[in-house]
Amino acid sequence: MKCPYCGKLDNKVLDSRLSRENSAIRRRRVCTACNHRFTTYERVEEQTPMLIKNDGRREAYNRSKLKKGIMMAAQKRPIAVSTIDAFIDELERKLQEANYKEIPTREIGERVVDFLKKLDPVAYIRFVSVYKNYTLEDFEREVKGLHLVNTHRGPEGSQGHLKQ
Repeated sequence: MKCPYCGKLDNKVLDSRLSRENSAIRRRRVCTACNHRFTTYERVEEQTPMLIKNDGRREAYNRSKLKKGIMMAAQKRPIAVSTIDAFIDELERKLQEANYKEIPTREIGERVVDFLKKLDPVAYIRFVSVYKNYTLEDFEREVKGLHLVNTHRGPEGSQGHLKQ
């Protein structure tokens, strides 16, 4: 580790401990050349896949961009932010376990569509309207499809599963 004061590479670790969040190791170091002390943090480098856009471009995965899209669809709906965060955490875990180097944005979009369809019909329609660039006919077909699904749920109605 290079000393931030003199630039030399010779230093010793004085103390190591877990960070408060248990997500990193905090190391106190002393430079053997200039005797200055400094702190370093060691973290796990998470490998997130590159996204393959519909036009073939590659783009780095961006959690905040995904969350923003879902939050816009869920705006003014009875959906807790913690529910969205838990979904994104689970999605990222699955992507890392599958060890994808690249993944089409279409595949991530379909996972979001499935999540929202089960969670809230309005958020689902909002998301697919942007994601799939819907026309008026597409909206009519989706709403009719949702209506058919909701009428087969039973006496609790279509909103019984939405309360958070």
